[in-house]
Amino acid sequence: MNKFLLLLSLCSSLFLSCQGQTTQNNSSKSKKYKTKGVYPAPEINTPYGWLNTDKAWTIADFKGKVVLLDFWTFGCINCQHVIPDLRKLEKEFAKELVVIGVHSAKFFSERSNKNIRKAILKFGIEHPVVNDAKFKVWQSYGVNAWPTVVLIDPEGRVMGQASGEGFYKPIRAYIKRVIAERGNALNRKPFKFQLEKDQEYLESKKAFLRFPSKMIQATDGTLYISDSGHNRILHINSQGKVLEQIGNGKQGAQDGDFKIATFYEPHGLALKGNFLYVADTKNNRIRKVDLKNKVVKTIAGNGKLDYYFGEERWNESVNPNSPWDLWIDGTQMYIANAGNHQILTMNLQTEAVRRFAGSGKEALTDGNYRQSAFNQPSGLAKNGNTLYVADSEASAIRAIDLTKKQVSTPLGKGLFEFGDVDGRANKARLQHAVGLTLRDNKIYIADTYNGKIKIFDLQRKRLKTFASGLNEPNDVLFIGNYLWVSDTNNHQLLKIDLKTLKKTVVEVGK
Repeated sequence: MNKFLLLLSLCSSLFLSCQGQTTQNNSSKSKKYKTKGVYPAPEINTPYGWLNTDKAWTIADFKGKVVLLDFWTFGCINCQHVIPDLRKLEKEFAKELVVIGVHSAKFFSERSNKNIRKAILKFGIEHPVVNDAKFKVWQSYGVNAWPTVVLIDPEGRVMGQASGEGFYKPIRAYIKRVIAERGNALNRKPFKFQLEKDQEYLESKKAFLRFPSKMIQATDGTLYISDSGHNRILHINSQGKVLEQIGNGKQGAQDGDFKIATFYEPHGLALKGNFLYVADTKNNRIRKVDLKNKVVKTIAGNGKLDYYFGEERWNESVNPNSPWDLWIDGTQMYIANAGNHQILTMNLQTEAVRRFAGSGKEALTDGNYRQSAFNQPSGLAKNGNTLYVADSEASAIRAIDLTKKQVSTPLGKGLFEFGDVDGRANKARLQHAVGLTLRDNKIYIADTYNGKIKIFDLQRKRLKTFASGLNEPNDVLFIGNYLWVSDTNNHQLLKIDLKTLKKTVVEVGK
């Protein structure tokens, strides 16, 4: 969750002290390697099953390999941030390293193998993942934060662990030391795993969309939708016919015309005249789409994860960090900066990005802009002088009073207060809500991990379920007498009749 201190930055002293303990208690044979671990690695098998593989694995199965355990939970943005680093390590040490994901769920919904499988497909994970639903493996390794990585030597002993992001360089350096010391003693035969993406191929052929995300309506009644799993933006009419595709569908950050441009898991959208703004989430960029000249341009972000906390850089330009949603108000655009737990603003005339609200600490803290704290903000909607925020990791709805410059929490209690409970605000609970919209002084909420749409009455301070049976809905949008929903993990758009509550699938295609 929060960016924790990187323990492996102290790896030299840590592992040398470990070696000292080892040599005192074992035979001279254990002195062979300076990089030898301290204690036998606890077992990684659980009763809840494995994914991205066709069998269960034990530590002994990987004898002769360096093993990296990645403790994660799929809703955590910081866990998502480390996936590219894991991918780089897997590629560089393809013969010597095995990465194992240990999915220790925070939310109830994250314990399901079905939902973990969807996350594996969404994020492109290509190593085995064990479902640690009851935290058995987590506890045996003494883990206390998401994400955490643990390094295990080729003899099956724990060498050390690091929590938070930014571990790539020290982990890489230590793996190289292990390889240099072990030489021919290593097992360099690559493991072949039966991946979920191979099984999903035939399934995905049936669906035109893949993990559709945020939506926005144009003045002519047509819609733009972030088809995030296909790394593109679709322009469709109200019947679902594709009028235009923005981006060629390949993963990347290329600017240029619509056939050349690339995105990486885009989410939030905002419209201003002939320009469509895109929160290009995994690229850590804001993209500007010229709809008239059919050109995509990067206007903020350089691809790197930027961090700023407390009193740092309030009046300076900053880069977006996993921007998840956008909202335009006049010449200012608000940015839900999920990766750094803040709200940013962009001046649409100068295209400068500044901090707006949130200290950067991951917490549910009300108060003035700078003192307040958010929890992976993922959805925005403005009503009058109030900007409402779907604060996903706190399963909360936050309210930013733009006149008084104060943040409050009309619904939600904190990082570990979640559930599926309707009723009065002080008792009601959401589960990782990601999207929201407003009508008639009511907030319609994409209660993502509960698979529901809920309504929060701002006057009566009560929450009730409006629709259920969805699979991780990401966004909600009113079009006439229908509420449109991106039913993300079902790879479809729905529209719900506000009077009859009937759900209809919008057949998106060319």
